[in-house]
Amino acid sequence: MAKNDFIVYHIVTRTKMNLGQVINFDNKQKNTLYSFFFERERLNSKREDFTKILFGNYTGEGLNLDKEDAEVAIKYVDQTIRAIREVIVEMVRLQEFPDYPSRLSCLYAAKSYEDALKWKELFDSYNRKVLQIVKLKVNGNYFEGDGNLLPKEDGVPFSRKIEQAREYWNGNTQNELPEILINGKIEVVEIIDDFTMPLQ
Repeated sequence: MAKNDFIVYHIVTRTKMNLGQVINFDNKQKNTLYSFFFERERLNSKREDFTKILFGNYTGEGLNLDKEDAEVAIKYVDQTIRAIREVIVEMVRLQEFPDYPSRLSCLYAAKSYEDALKWKELFDSYNRKVLQIVKLKVNGNYFEGDGNLLPKEDGVPFSRKIEQAREYWNGNTQNELPEILINGKIEVVEIIDDFTMPLQ
């Protein structure tokens, strides 16, 4: 949906934002979610990827992985499962909901400061460092979804994952993990919390 000048709240996790900073997010710009799931390479110290590790350590009686290879394998599988989820969600968006911002080319936000604090709590539980909470003014497109409706990282058939993606794109109905996808002209209008500053 397109909307002019609305306010949302954003959790900053990588690079601090500055007051007055303007971000122009269009459909060609990829976000950190894209780079995390689609550009990250998982290799062991011998520069072997998951496939080489898997086939190189299969003995016919099972797998014999050392700690390093097991970690590479688990991280690769986790990343791949999440990448598959995002590809399915994007496929459904392109086919059935093309006017919504892409999850791979947007900034994630929350409708309220309270919702932003819920996301901070979730990030903290994963040891993902939160640098700031900022207030943004947006002139562009948005989609309000429920992150809890996304396809799960499990072994259900892809046909079920496609149905889960449709449920997600139908909008925030349960309000369990509300998220807003935004693109367009985005301006930082207030730094609400800066968690990198020492406490006074």
